[in-house]
Amino acid sequence: MDQAQALAFLNGRILKAYSRRTVNALQASSPLRLLLPHLEPVLALNVTKEARKDALVIRCAGQALASGCPPEPEAGRRLLEATKSIDREFLQRARSLPLRIVIDYERIAPVRMERIDCLLEAAHRVLAAWIAQGSLRAALQLTYPRPELERLLHRILRLYALEAHALGGSVRVPGMLAPLRGRAVAHIFDVMSELALTLAADVARAVHDPARALRRRYHPAVS
Repeated sequence: MDQAQALAFLNGRILKAYSRRTVNALQASSPLRLLLPHLEPVLALNVTKEARKDALVIRCAGQALASGCPPEPEAGRRLLEATKSIDREFLQRARSLPLRIVIDYERIAPVRMERIDCLLEAAHRVLAAWIAQGSLRAALQLTYPRPELERLLHRILRLYALEAHALGGSVRVPGMLAPLRGRAVAHIFDVMSELALTLAADVARAVHDPARALRRRYHPAVS
């Protein structure tokens, strides 16, 4: 596994933790439990989709670093187009679910573009520091002091939540449950927004204070 793959793996673990915490919070407190069996499979498929798209971005950052240049100005646009093939696979898999999804790119593209640009820049900085420092944890610590890392992670996770919110608005559920869809999507976004703050803080703590993180039973894939 090369450095870009390892960083993508860590990113995927963070996104999966985000999705898992979201589902757990919804199961524990959601007033819309009738819809959860329909929406939880979408969240599970969505996190896999987003991790794959982020891996494309991180690989692009690694390729730019290997060439000795920063990512090209048009790299973000090319990546945005590349993510659409992953969307198509997502929609194909979602056909087995008792609902219908239509991706509204007019709503989603600006949020996705911002997330791509943010992750591309951050990945390029971290991968460059990794070469000099010899470990991912040291590279993260050098590149992003704890408050900055927390802000970066919160921004990326919140953009994830915004895109999930836009996607949720296009989900069509069985007829009798349709009136609840808008409330469910809004509630999920509220939960994800709150969890973005706590997860960003947990990961930043794990990077900069691993001993304390272990005491809290949080085990990041950072070494």
